[in-house]
Amino acid sequence: MIGLTPKMASVVDRMARAGRPPLHALTPAEAKAAYEKGAGVLEVPKPQLARVEDFSLPARDGYAMPARLYAPSNEALPVLLFFHGGGFTVGSIATHDILCRVLSEKSGCAVVSVDYRLAPEHKFPTASNDAWDALEHLAKNAGRWGLDGTRIAVGGDSAGGTLAAVCAIFARDAGIPLALQMLIYPGTAAHQDTPSHRRFAEGPLLGEALISWFFGLYVNSPADRDDWRFAPLNADDVEGVAPAWIGLAEYDPVVDEGIAYADKLRAAAVPVDLEIYRGVIHEFVKMGRAIPEALQAHTDAARALKEALQP
Repeated sequence: MIGLTPKMASVVDRMARAGRPPLHALTPAEAKAAYEKGAGVLEVPKPQLARVEDFSLPARDGYAMPARLYAPSNEALPVLLFFHGGGFTVGSIATHDILCRVLSEKSGCAVVSVDYRLAPEHKFPTASNDAWDALEHLAKNAGRWGLDGTRIAVGGDSAGGTLAAVCAIFARDAGIPLALQMLIYPGTAAHQDTPSHRRFAEGPLLGEALISWFFGLYVNSPADRDDWRFAPLNADDVEGVAPAWIGLAEYDPVVDEGIAYADKLRAAAVPVDLEIYRGVIHEFVKMGRAIPEALQAHTDAARALKEALQP
């Protein structure tokens, strides 16, 4: 694709030559397994941290959500609550382990990564309910894990970025102060009808067929797409939500809706730091071994976290 950086184009070419079936050609269970298997292939080496601990957070129906705490020290640190991407269908704590470690190491903050429940077994709005339940419980009980509950951020990539944006609105309404919402190429729109969706309908990596497959497994009916918990751009009011750091990929179907959400926040007087990484595609932030822009995004996101949580 014309315009990709040479290293990004090389990765895309290697993906094509590998000849693996696209996720949407698999069953949901096969897709989950395939994504898990490939998730770490292009990641940076795994940082070692002072604390890496598994625990659980309760959902409203009694389900115990697996969670993993990352911290570079044993101090009472501020914390980022992180939601992984994967179209509400694939992905896990394991697939985003290295990214969370990197963010913790570089920012000096703790990170808590959550395994919210996935489609097709758990449809809308289970993921957003789980995400909010995790945030609400963490905010009230941070001290249980030696964390500073007065300094919390939310964040995530792709569908996880959607969940973080939703949580920022819920938190404002509940009076839970958040220092930052860190949104990495989030989905924010109800439908795939922007110019970037048309331009990158065939991918690479993420295209219309895969997006439609993900969302078809997640929503109960087309009407769910118009709910702001699926499409934060449809929220009536975002005034007073947490400041945002938004990192987007130029060659990504969701880049236009990411820009639109940044504009919506700014129109409501919410501070926004928007970074568009040129010549790269969706998922690039997990390709730090091959893509220099991923390393820059790690640095930028960690700096935003540090400035918001440790001013």
